[in-house]
Amino acid sequence: MTEQATLVTAAEIGRIAGVTRATVSNWRRRHEDFPAPTGGTDTSPLYDLTAVRAWLDARGQASAASPTTELRTVLRLHPAGAEAAGRLLPLVPALAGLGDAALAEFGSLADRDLVRRAASEAAGTAKAMPGAGSVRYERGDAAAIRAAVACVAAEGGQAALDVLAERELEDTPVGGVYQTPRGLADLMASLLPEDCSGVFDPACGSGTLLAAAARRGTAELYGQDALSVQARRAAVGLLLSSPDAHVRVSVGDSLRADAFPDVTVDGVLCNPPYGDRDWGHDELAYDPRWAYGVPPRGEPELAWVEHALAHLEPGGHAVFLLPPAVAARPSGRRVRAELVRSGAVRAVIGLPVGSAVPLHIGLHVWLLQRPEPGGPERKSVLFMESAGTRRGDARGGAAERTLSPSRLRHRRESLDWGGLSAKVLTHWSRFREAPDAFEDAAGEARAVSALDLLDDVVDLTPARHVRMAPADLDPAATARRVAEHRKKLTAAAQSLVDSASYGTWRAAGDAPKEWRTATLSDLARGGAVEMLRTAPAVKDDVGEGWRAENEGRPVLRLDDVIADAKASGSLDDLAPEIGPILEESDVIVRTFPGGDGPMARLASGEDAGAVLGPLLVLLRPDPSRLDPWFLVGFLDQADNIAGASTGSTTVQVQPGRLRVPLMPLEEQRKYGAAFRRIHGLRGAARRAAEATREAADLLSAGLTTGALAPSEGDSARTATRSSSVHQT
Repeated sequence: MTEQATLVTAAEIGRIAGVTRATVSNWRRRHEDFPAPTGGTDTSPLYDLTAVRAWLDARGQASAASPTTELRTVLRLHPAGAEAAGRLLPLVPALAGLGDAALAEFGSLADRDLVRRAASEAAGTAKAMPGAGSVRYERGDAAAIRAAVACVAAEGGQAALDVLAERELEDTPVGGVYQTPRGLADLMASLLPEDCSGVFDPACGSGTLLAAAARRGTAELYGQDALSVQARRAAVGLLLSSPDAHVRVSVGDSLRADAFPDVTVDGVLCNPPYGDRDWGHDELAYDPRWAYGVPPRGEPELAWVEHALAHLEPGGHAVFLLPPAVAARPSGRRVRAELVRSGAVRAVIGLPVGSAVPLHIGLHVWLLQRPEPGGPERKSVLFMESAGTRRGDARGGAAERTLSPSRLRHRRESLDWGGLSAKVLTHWSRFREAPDAFEDAAGEARAVSALDLLDDVVDLTPARHVRMAPADLDPAATARRVAEHRKKLTAAAQSLVDSASYGTWRAAGDAPKEWRTATLSDLARGGAVEMLRTAPAVKDDVGEGWRAENEGRPVLRLDDVIADAKASGSLDDLAPEIGPILEESDVIVRTFPGGDGPMARLASGEDAGAVLGPLLVLLRPDPSRLDPWFLVGFLDQADNIAGASTGSTTVQVQPGRLRVPLMPLEEQRKYGAAFRRIHGLRGAARRAAEATREAADLLSAGLTTGALAPSEGDSARTATRSSSVHQT
């Protein structure tokens, strides 16, 4: 009986060969020996995989795909699907422990010997994996095993693990499986004492938090997760990253079926599932873990908190990532009050929006400590607010709302975790050493008495407690700062007046002028202007070489153009793309409208050398044919932008459709000089507005904190105006 052929689509052939689907279509048209379709339809043909591989081998194309892509494709085509990926998980740590020569020898074995050797190697590590059982491989697994060996040899065990877990998760009915970002995981682990010998994560997922604890030297790691694929992924990942640690990971619901009822540890790290009302409220009503009150049905996160405290040694610490509603929901008031009253809540940290899924809200980190019998009384709670901690400036608003989900995710990954962690750890260290002597940091941290928190709501939201203005402003110093800001405001106002004095403008005639126009695409084809933008690197090594060559260059971001500010991004904001380098007098156009800033701007000497960021287009005009300021002025015109925009829900500007008047260069320069004066006027207005806001904020803070007193004439002027209004 002949074996049934494996059929693949053109897209799958492209993934195997490391090319696009269009390239596969070209091969089919241009090469008569390309395998003919053996199934499918005229629009979606299917090809025999064996014949395709033979054709690719003959042309030297088979090695074009990366080992991870090859493994992903082999698993997708495997008849057993996700089950095959799950069976391969125990093999990964065994392969990762082999040297290059052993892996090469392993991959060269015949199918029968390969399967037998794989089962032998995986048998040892399977014992450390939850629910793995005995390992058995069949002849049909040979291609997947061989691809796994190649992946581990070329890219390491973690890369192979990620592909296998990804394939297994595809067939898992449970959604909402997300990893805690590494920067956040490291921050949470750093909040635990350095001498934590054992760390437990009762909802460990893929093991990101436990891996962060291992990087800090924790020797005993315990984890549990309700999803078997996640528990196995965590176990394998920890075996790869921390081979010397004692690792125990189990499958099951920690609240209903605690796998470690007798285990207590020095530290707990947890990012629990949010909003799960079916967490076992009724069946666990009399559980001894609820030492701070029975968590209401709508407060599953507080159930996880109490579960963690029950697993801590007296004095042990727990760090949780929680949604902001947990800090203020009325249903959780009683439990929150008992946690505060007992001294279990040590700190609550507000994170910037987008720190972790769900990306649209600012999550909180709770730092808890199990009370010690006869231990020190904890009279205060530390609140920290770190919203806006991002490389560069945390601008956005309308611009951020126009970004695609992938761009939003990438922007939110640009958080400055190093700076945020340093700030948080500094405040926590100061508070932990001397909580009663902690000095507030305006806009960042404040210690609040537990008695002040125990009101009718017990709201633990950091933003409600962190003061934006210092509580102990020095009156004399504040008065001096007010005087300095007054000078700055006066100078800015005078600059605005000077910029507004741009002379008289004459009428162009009895009717508005009309010009013949051309699109930017037409001008680019004629060589009058060059259009450049960011783009993916052709090959990975090209991108790596470009990044090495341009390391340290700032990146001009969309937000920088909106704010008319200097480049504030880094090359991380481009990954995996590369971009052109700005030169003075280049014209930058943003492709997304929104916000109050300009749609086009001229690159200054300060911009020169920066890299163009995503969602922007660089225009490099021929100075003998186009004046740059002339271009900026007409490209920034509202009707021009509207005419070049497409889309309804998400509006995007097509730069090539923007139109430019056709006129002699001398006439262009006259318009360019006028547009330059208008740009100066806008800049002066923005600086005056900023100086006004700064002065007003300082005056308001000084008055409300008692550092400043109203001037003698304020009450008289107010009385005079009130009397005048009354008489009127």
